[in-house]
Amino acid sequence: MRGIKRFVLLGLVALCVVSQAARAGPPFQTDDPEPVDFKHWEAYVFSTMFRAGGAYATFGPAIEINTGALPNLQLHLVVPMAGNIPDTGLNGYGIGDIEMGVKYRFVQEGKHMPQIGIFPMLEAPTGDPHLGLGNGKLWARLPLWIQKSSGPWTTYGGAGYAINNAPGMLSYPFGGWLVQRDLGKKLTLGVEVFGQGPDTTLSRSATFADAGGYYYFTKNFQLLFSAGHTFAGEARAEAYLGLYWTW
Repeated sequence: MRGIKRFVLLGLVALCVVSQAARAGPPFQTDDPEPVDFKHWEAYVFSTMFRAGGAYATFGPAIEINTGALPNLQLHLVVPMAGNIPDTGLNGYGIGDIEMGVKYRFVQEGKHMPQIGIFPMLEAPTGDPHLGLGNGKLWARLPLWIQKSSGPWTTYGGAGYAINNAPGMLSYPFGGWLVQRDLGKKLTLGVEVFGQGPDTTLSRSATFADAGGYYYFTKNFQLLFSAGHTFAGEARAEAYLGLYWTW
C-alpha cells in the first residue's frame, strides 16, 4: 500500500508542474498580464514533458483556447490528455484535469507604467488521481502579473499562491520573471527563472531556469518551444512544444 501511495504522489508531483507549464504564457512557466484583444481568439495545440522524483509526466495532445470576451478581459480553457510514466509501476494515460481561467488587465501600459493584471484559474478534477492523471479535487491558482516593453525587448513576471487541499498535496507560493527579445520578424527568444514551494508532501521547493521562444511562420501562426531544468531545490526537468493560431 505504501508503494501505491508513493506512485500516486509521484504522479501528482509531475502532473502539478506540467500543469504549470501548460498554464503559463506558453511556452514559458511565467505568465503575462496581456489578455487577448476584444472579439479575438487564439488557440494552442501542444505537448509537454516533465521529469521529477522517479516519474515522467506528459500533456499531449492538449488544446488551449482563449478569447477576448470584453475589453481587457480574456476567458481561458485547456483540455489535455495526460500521461504518467513512473520508473517502476503501472503507466497511466487519459484525460487530465480541465483548466478554466479569467485574465483581467486593470492597469494599461504607458511610457513609464507597466501593465498589470490578474489571472485566477481553477483546475477541475477530471483526471484519474489513482493513475497520476489528476489532482482528485478542485484546486486554484491566484497570480498577479506585470509586463513592460521597450523596442524589441519585453520583460514580465509576478507571483501568486496555489490553493490545493487534495490528499497528499500542499498549497504553495510561486513566482517567476522572464526577459525576451525579438530577433527580426521571424524569431523571438527568451529566458526565465521560475520558482515554487513544495506542492506535495513528498516534494521540496524548486527553482527553474528555462529558455525558449517563438518562430513566426506568419503573423497569426507560430511554433512555440522551450526547455529547462532546476538549478536549486528538487531536481526537475521540463520541455514544451506547440503550435499557435490567432484570429
